[in-house]
Amino acid sequence: MAETDTALGYEQARDELIEVVRKLEAGGTSLEESLALWERGEELAQVCRRWLEGARARLDSALAAREAEAEGGSAGRQE
Repeated sequence: MAETDTALGYEQARDELIEVVRKLEAGGTSLEESLALWERGEELAQVCRRWLEGARARLDSALAAREAEAEGGSAGRQE
């Protein structure tokens, strides 16, 4: 993946991926152009996947912290 892809935000990568898919679905491109579009689409999909995995990890962490806080608070009240 290109270094610039690591700087792409989720929305930017998603929007470019949508455009790549649109071009592929429209057809009319040479085999070489289609392969280049496909490869770019794969790169963009990976960028999106990493963003979504990172978001999931952050959500999981926040939920775990919230649960730990709730358990710690309720344990203190039981004593």
